[in-house]
Amino acid sequence: MELHQLEYFVAVAEESSFTRAAARVHVAQPGVSAQVRRLEAELGQQLLDRSGRSVRLTDVGRAMLPFARAALDAVANARLTVDQLAGLVHGQVRVGMVSGCALPILAELLAAFHDRHPGVTITLTEDGSDRLTEMLGTGRLDLALIGTAGAAAPGLETVVIADDALIAVTGRNHPLAANATVALAALRDQPLISLPRGTGVRAAFDAACAEAGFTPRIVLEASALPMVAHLAGLGLGVAIIPESVPSPGDVAVARIASPQVRSRLELAWNPATAVSPAARALIEHGQAFLA
Repeated sequence: MELHQLEYFVAVAEESSFTRAAARVHVAQPGVSAQVRRLEAELGQQLLDRSGRSVRLTDVGRAMLPFARAALDAVANARLTVDQLAGLVHGQVRVGMVSGCALPILAELLAAFHDRHPGVTITLTEDGSDRLTEMLGTGRLDLALIGTAGAAAPGLETVVIADDALIAVTGRNHPLAANATVALAALRDQPLISLPRGTGVRAAFDAACAEAGFTPRIVLEASALPMVAHLAGLGLGVAIIPESVPSPGDVAVARIASPQVRSRLELAWNPATAVSPAARALIEHGQAFLA
């Protein structure tokens, strides 16, 4: 059993595809397939089910996966620890950011980390908060900026960056434009513009509407908050965005009340999986940066 065989197996398991796994490890697909088959032959068990459109783990493969990850992590940690003891931090950190985030805090945090640890490679993934939370849970991300409305997912630790009231943004000719506040119930039949499902803002708004007894009438979705507000300014509906997001000058803004609806932006990590020296250095830097 060789380390590169375990690396290829983990890549295929996480990508559910030999093609994507090959691109990830920078090896031709036949080479990845051949090495995984050699690993299966050595173990005497099939680890992957190749019969469907996507590659799936067998029961044996599912049991094998955490041990393969642990072996790869142990080798990486050994190498990084030696470098760290020599006064160096190298390696790679994997960072996630919620789609449509308009705040510069994560970019500033990463820039400061890069200045301190120029030997660490940073990769950045943008996705919905629910997907980022899942990737933190499985160890595919070391740190993520997520939007949320409820308690942190089990196993995650978080630091709150922003706790925002949600506001309703309209064009200046809209019937609600003259109001400083708008009751949540008044939005029941309004055409609404929002972030997609899977974001903290959308989760908070959907939960508040459900508690008020109605399903919001979402007519448009956009992943960038400035675009959400801009569409409202053009008269296409009422935009739901956090109060801290700058609104364009041609719109009217009203805070949602009765009840007030809030969402949070948090920096999150999984202490059980972010174990490499580089990941620990990033988390410690993030906590100090936000202190």
